[in-house]
Amino acid sequence: MAIKPEKKPDVGTTGHEWDGIEELNNPLPRWWLWSFYATIVWALLYTVAYPAWPLISGATPGVLGYSSRAELAADIAAFDAENAPLEARLVSLELDQIADDPEVGNFARAGGAAVFRTVCAQCHGAGAGGAPGFPNLLDDDWLWGGDLNAIYTTIKHGIRDEADPDARFSQMPAFGEFLTRDEIRALTQHVLNISGQENDATLAATGAELFADNCASCHGGAGTGDREQGAPNLTDAIWLWGNTPEAIATTITNARFGVMPSWQSRLTEAQIRQVAVFVHQQGGGE
Repeated sequence: MAIKPEKKPDVGTTGHEWDGIEELNNPLPRWWLWSFYATIVWALLYTVAYPAWPLISGATPGVLGYSSRAELAADIAAFDAENAPLEARLVSLELDQIADDPEVGNFARAGGAAVFRTVCAQCHGAGAGGAPGFPNLLDDDWLWGGDLNAIYTTIKHGIRDEADPDARFSQMPAFGEFLTRDEIRALTQHVLNISGQENDATLAATGAELFADNCASCHGGAGTGDREQGAPNLTDAIWLWGNTPEAIATTITNARFGVMPSWQSRLTEAQIRQVAVFVHQQGGGE
């Protein structure tokens, strides 16, 4: 005896049909429908209680008066109040005494790391390894000195920042304006020679005379640099703009003029000291 198929209830269709297949209009479960209505009620209550609707210069405040910005400001104020005694001790100590106070030293290094990641890493890199045109802070080669006081001064006043009269300043002439291409080529070979790289000995000999006449006043007769002027050491293997013949020739021809901003108007005295301590302890501090 054949079993008759169970007849499904007539729920109607949506009116859609594909190749004879109709889409049934089955009602949603009641629990789902009531849950949907509950979310609508919840949304309405939330917009009344909390800031929600954007206006021209703000948003509806909500009857509870809650503000995430105010909550954040309160948290920051509480955090600052908690750290205030340590900051006061940090500012009162001489820079070379900070390491002698373990609590202040740890506070300075931790805070300096946070500030560095916020305002310094964009140029010097997250790991302080630098990039072409941006100094590596991990080595022991310093243009303006690598002791704690020198680093502090560089951070506070910047380099070639015209907004700070106490900024460190140096300017290499663009020798392409008064030396010929052949002279620049010879000078490049001399720089390669004193830095221990492969070079043309004949051109390097000619370049040595040009170096003595045009470069030694800043870089020194042996090319070891002068920190008082921010003149780099040309005899080591550390190069800010590259050590290829092309990079050296470009530097000689056009000069370089990197700028580091003065941070005293952007950071507090405690933050500047923290960054100085952090940079100093990265490995290259003197």
